[in-house]
Amino acid sequence: MEQVYVYALAANLSFAVGVQFFTHYARRVSSLWVNCFKGAVAAALFALTLLAQGGFHAVSPGAAALFFASGMMGLGLADIFLIKAFSLMGPGRTMMLFGFQPLIIGAVSYFAFGQALEAGKVYAVLFFIVCLFIFSLESFKKQGHWNARASLYALGGVALDGLGVLVTRYAFNASPGLNTVEGNFYRALGALLLFAALSRVKPFHFFAKIKELGGRSLLWITLGSVAGTYLSLMFYLSAIRYSGALAAVSGIAITGTIFASAFECLAERKLPSRYLLASFAFFLAGMAFLF
Repeated sequence: MEQVYVYALAANLSFAVGVQFFTHYARRVSSLWVNCFKGAVAAALFALTLLAQGGFHAVSPGAAALFFASGMMGLGLADIFLIKAFSLMGPGRTMMLFGFQPLIIGAVSYFAFGQALEAGKVYAVLFFIVCLFIFSLESFKKQGHWNARASLYALGGVALDGLGVLVTRYAFNASPGLNTVEGNFYRALGALLLFAALSRVKPFHFFAKIKELGGRSLLWITLGSVAGTYLSLMFYLSAIRYSGALAAVSGIAITGTIFASAFECLAERKLPSRYLLASFAFFLAGMAFLF
């Protein structure tokens, strides 16, 4: 079990590094473009990893469909909402709202997998709601409006990401012979299928933007994609595949908030605001109920 938590911690450290790049380029280009780019990088790296490991294993159409659906939810729609929230309210604040995810995953896991659901998770949500209010108050003081849109994007992303985790776990249960890399590859393909469909509705000029960015920017967003998508997914899916308690892994994953907040302050070269510190105090209080 300790190995599972190490995987979850490594996943969040990698993701916290990656989101700094995702936030920067989402503001500069668009959330859709960033998501499609990091999905393409991840799919290519997973394919190369599989070839290096000896190739693909047989997978049933049903299991493949589950991984595709998981990728569309967790790497597609969820990340569109989350990266939009990153660009509106910053990575640190958005990551705090992952405090709601253990309750979501715990509740569904209780009914789907028979895993225990502790009452403390319900109490923790009250503290995370206070975090939401503090973020809105900060926006009101600075910009004259409550910026509810950013919180809704973040909560939508958190919920979809949680559902993606559950579908992924179910897919692995249905395909015990499939390894983590293959699961990641099919999820990345599912996300790319979603982005291809969305590009028909809302064109985001994928290849044109690549040409506009230039070599230096492409290098940075590629490195961010390696850390924030490829490595973080490799670690995180290893954690959820072998974990006996998905909600606990999700709770450990919230340590990414600490990493994301610290890296955000370093990237922007400024100290955390009093609102961020206050919300962080309530976040830690909520976390105390999770463990």
